Amino acid sequence: MPDKLFNLDDYFKRIDYNGGRPVSAETLKQLHLGHVMNIPFENLDIFARKTISLDLDDLFDKLVLRRRGGYCFEMNSLFAAVLTALGFPVTRHLARVYHGGFDNSGKTHMVLLVEADGQKWVCDVGFGGNSLAAPLLFEEGREQENLGRIHRVMADPEYGYRVEFKTATGFEPIYAFTLENCCPADYLIANFYTSAYPESFFQQAQMCALVTATGKITYFDGSLKIADGETLTETIISGDAAIKDILKSYFGVELS
Repeated sequence: MPDKLFNLDDYFKRIDYNGGRPVSAETLKQLHLGHVMNIPFENLDIFARKTISLDLDDLFDKLVLRRRGGYCFEMNSLFAAVLTALGFPVTRHLARVYHGGFDNSGKTHMVLLVEADGQKWVCDVGFGGNSLAAPLLFEEGREQENLGRIHRVMADPEYGYRVEFKTATGFEPIYAFTLENCCPADYLIANFYTSAYPESFFQQAQMCALVTATGKITYFDGSLKIADGETLTETIISGDAAIKDILKSYFGVELS
């Protein structure tokens, strides 16, 4: 594989972005939307017990050139590199995913803080659940809607800041992060644990998700769900050939 595969023009084609390159909140929003609507969140290599590399050219080869997807450490690492190359100030942070609480959750998620137009924005193109479609203004308590999804940031006395998602019954935390500096080795360790630990959630079932303009398409452990506005359809998928077919048809992912 040649050195220095990373190329902004190729990335822009991958996410179907045709805009300019000003360091602005609008550019940030369009890049974020383009990423989550064209590069799927998926754990297929993890489920296949393959090593997950965070080397930038490895990420570029997988997510852009081979048109695969990835999970948080892959997706947000690539997105951070793109934003940095464009001139956006970016910091990376480790987050705890909410599992009925934060006290039993390690720091196994990467989230980004990005500066644009004199403000800070939470960016996250690599969370498969109630994920952000677009950047979230880093302003406590402000409800923000993008593509029908409403999120907010709340201060947490123990865990720093919570990102919350609005459901029919109110806001629910999805993860919490602090502003402490992390070293590259911190992400390597978290990535290795999350991708290789036998009891990791990501080793238990195949999953793939893609944001759409009207909802989300999700495949999880034999179930394909398509959320389209207020309509949700579910189809049970069985057999390796059928699974490969829906991964290609709905997510553009081709498995060898």
